[in-house]
Amino acid sequence: MKSNKERRLIRSKQTRIRIANNKAIRLCVHRTNLHIYAQVIDDSRNIVITQASSLEKDFKAEINNGGNIAAAILIGRKIAQKAKEHGVSKIAFDRSGYRYHGRVKALAEAAREEGLIF
Repeated sequence: MKSNKERRLIRSKQTRIRIANNKAIRLCVHRTNLHIYAQVIDDSRNIVITQASSLEKDFKAEINNGGNIAAAILIGRKIAQKAKEHGVSKIAFDRSGYRYHGRVKALAEAAREEGLIF
């Protein structure tokens, strides 16, 4: 029997295959119990365009805990602003096999509010 982590990784691979077929730039989210991370990745050029996480010094001053919804909202806003600075507005959302609720949902909705289209 496969563990929860192995099943999540299988789901994430399936999502990435679908996104790769569309040749889209993707917003990839990873979460742990303590922090949340987001990257805007261009798979056609194999580069990370920009990234944001709750480990950055800017966020540590604003938030006490990087593993809650408030932190996810801040990261969503920041990654959207950084992506727009690099000229990226249309992306595919890669939730890395996590369910679309809680912190992942909060990050996605905050990024949408800042102007990312997905």
